[in-house]
Amino acid sequence: MALAEASEARKARLLALKRRKDGDIIKNRNFDPESRTLKKRSRQEDVEMEDTVEKNVEGIAEKIIAEDEQKRAQELDVFNIAPKRPNWDLKRETDKKVAKLERKTQEAIHTLIRQRLAAEKGGQEDIVGAMRAQEKVQQAGDLSDDEDE
Repeated sequence: MALAEASEARKARLLALKRRKDGDIIKNRNFDPESRTLKKRSRQEDVEMEDTVEKNVEGIAEKIIAEDEQKRAQELDVFNIAPKRPNWDLKRETDKKVAKLERKTQEAIHTLIRQRLAAEKGGQEDIVGAMRAQEKVQQAGDLSDDEDE
């Protein structure tokens, strides 16, 4: 019957453990149950606390104030903010328009060169062909302008 006795003892221990978990545990940190008064603490015990938020952040406030004063001392210099070239924004806006005009200029130059070459050869047929080529280029340019806009 040793097995039955062991199980009874175990049940008793488990029941005691359960009661202890359910019950309130009174911790007398600031109260002295013998004298029924509050425990007296000395100032040294208060000072001996090592990990406090105040000690951890002690130098941070001074550091932030010093950095802020340095930033104020530097102040914003208008010459550092302003672009080096005063017309950079105008150039940026006109680049698209200039690109379109540049293409048209190159086409016109090529057409003029073709016409001169045809005139140097002296052939009337070449001049007529050059003029027709110029008309085709102009029509193609007009169509591409309509698409760009």
